[in-house]
Amino acid sequence: MQYWLYLALAIVSEVVATSALRATDGFTRLWPSLIVVVGYGASFYFLSLTLRVIPVGVAYAIWCGAGMALIALIGWLVLGQKLDTAALVGIGFITVGVAVIYRYSTTVAH
Repeated sequence: MQYWLYLALAIVSEVVATSALRATDGFTRLWPSLIVVVGYGASFYFLSLTLRVIPVGVAYAIWCGAGMALIALIGWLVLGQKLDTAALVGIGFITVGVAVIYRYSTTVAH
């Protein structure tokens, strides 16, 4: 079960880093740049711990899918970015895909 926690920490770290990326202004601003570097570093560290148990294809699919959906949500709620119907449907498919992998895949232990 702790490997799912590691994957969740990898996802959250990546989302924090990606959310701060725009604020770096091309890595010319120190604090947002540090958040990005530390966030991505932590994300890859926790992802590497996850890969001790969860197969790379499954872990990466969940990491990418959940991260993308969360970033889209943050862009919409925090940054005021618009999401059209096609974007919402696509994000919904990705979210369902992540849920199916987590719930039904026999390649990982829950």
